[in-house]
Amino acid sequence: MSHDLVIRHGLITDGLGSEPFEGDIAIDGQHISAIGAVKDSGKEEISAKGKVVTPGFVDLHTHLDAQIGWDRKLTSITWHGVTTALLGNCGVTFAPCRKGDREFLAGMMETVEDIPKHAILTGLPWDWESYGGYLDSIEKLGPMINITGLVGHSATRFYVMGERAIEEQATEAEIEQIAHLAGESVKQGAIGFSVNRHPGHTLPDRRPIPGTSASREELIAIAKAVGSNGGLMQTVPHFGDIENEMDLLAEEAKTGRVLFSAIAEHAGVLDQRVSSMREQGLDVTAVTVPRSGGGIISLVNSGFWRTPEWNKLRKVKGLEARLEALRNEEFRSILIAEIKEHPNQEAILRPIKRWYYMGDANRPNYTQSRFESLYDMAQAANEHPVETWIRMQLETNGKAMFHARAFNVNLSHLEKMITTDWAMPGLGDAGAHVSQMIDSGWSTFVLSHWYRDAGVYSLEEAVRRISGEPARVLGLKDRGTLETGKRADLNVIDIDRLEERHPELVNDFPGGAPRFIQKAQGYDATICNGQVILREDSHTGNYSGDVLRNPGS
Repeated sequence: MSHDLVIRHGLITDGLGSEPFEGDIAIDGQHISAIGAVKDSGKEEISAKGKVVTPGFVDLHTHLDAQIGWDRKLTSITWHGVTTALLGNCGVTFAPCRKGDREFLAGMMETVEDIPKHAILTGLPWDWESYGGYLDSIEKLGPMINITGLVGHSATRFYVMGERAIEEQATEAEIEQIAHLAGESVKQGAIGFSVNRHPGHTLPDRRPIPGTSASREELIAIAKAVGSNGGLMQTVPHFGDIENEMDLLAEEAKTGRVLFSAIAEHAGVLDQRVSSMREQGLDVTAVTVPRSGGGIISLVNSGFWRTPEWNKLRKVKGLEARLEALRNEEFRSILIAEIKEHPNQEAILRPIKRWYYMGDANRPNYTQSRFESLYDMAQAANEHPVETWIRMQLETNGKAMFHARAFNVNLSHLEKMITTDWAMPGLGDAGAHVSQMIDSGWSTFVLSHWYRDAGVYSLEEAVRRISGEPARVLGLKDRGTLETGKRADLNVIDIDRLEERHPELVNDFPGGAPRFIQKAQGYDATICNGQVILREDSHTGNYSGDVLRNPGS
């Protein structure tokens, strides 16, 4: 007999944490049919000699809820080995939704996640009301990879309470309705429920999004309804009140699995609190971006100073036109003087001390020491940082990009956190903050930096943390590991060549809105449900993803 596909002579890393071994993998239909020495031939064969074979990666934190409407490839994560993505994080989703509430939900997503409202309203079919209806709708689109979704607190609360959901506490009757709707959404297929507690997430009028200050009673009631139906509770916490947030998560975890967003700045207290919860048998897991998280400061995306003269440059459209403006000596002198003579130099210089040049090599540099910022570069060149920034833009024809570290700033602290048993690498925020940042390459960074370059993870541990463990957190028992009978989601990777490429700004959202994308090198093949969707770092045109609903639905 012959198999549909055979991957030959690869270093198999199963996602369970087992020691890698050389062997073959046979695939028939959508499943792995054999692992080891496969004697029978394949209708198609892939040589993985000298390469690593892994499960497809599972991205626990995306905001692709809108982008899936017009980008079935779900870029950029599908350039980075991801075969399953979790949508609906941070409490913001497009369902449940009455027809009259679409503008509100789209506007909320725009201000919270920097996804253009026009793109949201025109790029999605909006043919649903319930969360199950939303899943049905995106299933018809035929995504390239598997997606699963969380139902959001903001949409759920607004559905029950209307405008009162923004600033008022729910009544006892409303809490019961919100919890019931959350449970029903999980029954309809949501993998869980997402909550926002971070006050920085606001509506267009700057009020916090619905649910930000919801009572403990409301959240515990929701957790019980979600947990009783096998769902997951996901939270972005109030980072300024972390002890109370951990108390709340501990209560929620008594009813089911809990996932939350973490930052290295709280690593000490989080390690103490989460380790204690896990010792009590509570299933609590954190996810964090495995490098410093932050935006891109560049000429191309207007990531520079917001002062009157620099705002004039911001109004100039197009990279070439902006370069031409910078080449004008008179205008350049005005720009420099405005920053150098700014009355509050402390406010001007403070963020610059966290701007790091991403380099001019093919691979962007995310690992500079804390003393290699733009500020330090300017000091070494005996320049003001604004002079250094402009000079580098002119020398690189506007290609110089700086990574503005906002959290996980200290990489040694980050390393300590992502080597605990409770903190997984992820939090790439794919689909969000699209013209400001791009961390979709987090999985590539885990393997290229934390495993290959730094040696912090073994190969098997790095792979487990980005495939098998996140699949377990989601409750997905049929994928995430390489085992006979499991779904055939796999990667064939040239580890020696693996790396990210520099971000690129493209204008491919509906209406021509801009966003950053980031490609990769080193993915010989990515396979989703038995179909090759990526070959030699390029998409094949196969769309074989499934909508993965809660196993209990």
